[in-house]
Amino acid sequence: MKPPLEGIRVADFSWYGAGPIGTQTLAWYGAEVIRVESEARVDGLRTTQPAPPGKTGYNVSGYYNNFNSNKLSFTLNMSKPGARDIALRLIAKSDVVVENYQAGVFEKWGLSYEAMTAVKPDIIFVRQPVAGTTGPHREFSAFGAVMTPITGLSHLSGYPDRPPIGVGTNYPDYVINPGHQTIAVLAALRHRRRTGRGQYIEIAQLESTMAVVGPAIIDYTANGRVQTRQGNRQENAAPHGVFPCRPRPTTPPIEGAPLPLGMTQPPPEEDRWIAIAVFTDEQWRALRKVMGEPAWAAEPRFSTLEGRKANEDELERLVADWSRDQVAEELMERLQAAGVPAGVVQTSEDVLDHDEHLKARGYYVYLDHLETGRAAYDGSPFKMSKTPGGPVRPAPLLGEHTMYVAKEIIGLSDEEIADLVADQVLY
Repeated sequence: MKPPLEGIRVADFSWYGAGPIGTQTLAWYGAEVIRVESEARVDGLRTTQPAPPGKTGYNVSGYYNNFNSNKLSFTLNMSKPGARDIALRLIAKSDVVVENYQAGVFEKWGLSYEAMTAVKPDIIFVRQPVAGTTGPHREFSAFGAVMTPITGLSHLSGYPDRPPIGVGTNYPDYVINPGHQTIAVLAALRHRRRTGRGQYIEIAQLESTMAVVGPAIIDYTANGRVQTRQGNRQENAAPHGVFPCRPRPTTPPIEGAPLPLGMTQPPPEEDRWIAIAVFTDEQWRALRKVMGEPAWAAEPRFSTLEGRKANEDELERLVADWSRDQVAEELMERLQAAGVPAGVVQTSEDVLDHDEHLKARGYYVYLDHLETGRAAYDGSPFKMSKTPGGPVRPAPLLGEHTMYVAKEIIGLSDEEIADLVADQVLY
């Protein structure tokens, strides 16, 4: 079956996370995505851990490789005279251009939307500057770790009596901004198919991320209340949190692999936790049965949501006293069977090697990479019955397809390529 985006070519000038993760979805479903990279200023993700033990260089980062499957890599040094012309010749052969640099970088390179439409009138140009290209903060730079505080996410993350802890990962880079970028590109492609016209798309990462704090904004609008951190609690549920379970022996790391930051040797056992969320009295009664109907659980103070919320500290202590001797996976199965929302707090080892559900659905895809060997890649988060997609080729080596793109797509002659390589415009 023909992939839905077959025939669409994307000149992907973006780097790090938010841009490339969005274009990966396009590549999974048939678009030819060409990462335009620089060896003079390499994508920082190519130098980021983790990498297999003993492997070094620009091609072995699991971080980069996981987000760039199915793509091509074309190395172009935009700081060199002549690079702008090559970029425009590639854009002339493309349908979509993506970039997520600090505002002003593309202008410095002379790659304005007007310059692009001069060579490809129906081009779709997608930009992801941090704060947009207008406004007093238009020149701000940031990564996901900065986006979470400035959008209010970090203020809502953590315990009320402690400083904000953030969301633990660059969440806007992985989910919010790539998702909005993908939707915008698909909408623009549909618009172009109906009208014949391309368009300019600006996704200010700040505004894109703001969308997820909507409930806090509504609360402030309606009640004048500034929400703050609640730990693992939620106003309409109790108990609602993570509770300790029986520890398990730690799996030794692969020989030669570095230990996690701050660790000198792996502990003999690792903590195990389970998340439990009780929203209704029916779920509370089901939890009581799974716990074996302890006397404390029958006390009137715990019989209603209001009572459980009023006595939440004591409730959580009592549930934790019961759960800490339970095997997390077994307890999750028992609670789910009883109708209580519950899930093991899984590690990367769990989701990759032990989660039978993810295995049965074939979520992780194993691909053979020229330098790292066989490795797991995230699969597509959605499955299409008529036009399936997902990772089928590993991430490209840096500049692996430079000659192919220069000759077969841009149409440069051998002599032109040789001159550009000699001038370090191409690598």
